[in-house]
Amino acid sequence: MSETHLPGGFVNAVVRVGDTVRRTPGQRAAYVHELLRLFERSGWAGAPRFLGLDGRGREILSFLDGHVAWEDVQPDGVASDESLARAAELVREFHDLTAGTALAREEEVVCHNDLSPKNTVYRGEELRPVAFIDWDLAGPGRRVHDVAHVCWQYAGLGPLIADPADAARRVRLICDAYGLRERGEVVETILWWQDRCRRGIEQEAAAGLAHAVRLREQGVVAQVRACHDWVAAHRAGFERALRQG
Repeated sequence: MSETHLPGGFVNAVVRVGDTVRRTPGQRAAYVHELLRLFERSGWAGAPRFLGLDGRGREILSFLDGHVAWEDVQPDGVASDESLARAAELVREFHDLTAGTALAREEEVVCHNDLSPKNTVYRGEELRPVAFIDWDLAGPGRRVHDVAHVCWQYAGLGPLIADPADAARRVRLICDAYGLRERGEVVETILWWQDRCRRGIEQEAAAGLAHAVRLREQGVVAQVRACHDWVAAHRAGFERALRQG
């Protein structure tokens, strides 16, 4: 069957073959495959199904039809309050499914660790989130880790936001929709993710990894640093909004 290259894939080339997706397995593929099997056994539709390996050793995953928000400019539905809330609810669903399992080990849950609109499938006229893709970085962690990443990526926290107060409201909305009780570490964890992302790109680019060099050349390091500084500057407003939740 013919292969069609799918957009994105900064690290890994991804192609569609019929109703499946083929991609080179990541370093932690065995863990990810078991996680996807857990979701399948649980009947959770928010992730692709792992269907085995093809003759070239590539993963075979079910293709999830819908809109994936790869482009910087997106329809209004992607960033709507309703979509933010639904994304948070989906995160809560898979967190609850993995809590107490062997895959979570000694941590609270299994985290996706790379949640963003670019790794989300949206469907319907109003474009609501229905599934997450690209689970290569999944691993044991704390609930707040994924929730903070959702706040950063889905609310688009950074200097392009004209109204910090509305951004704080949207961060609270995400935490409310997830049902996060302990919120004292949310802003600190957002800052941690931003710092970790920037340092990771810098280190991998210095090591000559092609995808990281490309990101650095595209100005992503400077963009992430600016987002970190913006969140730090408005930290008090975010924490005040979260205390009201």
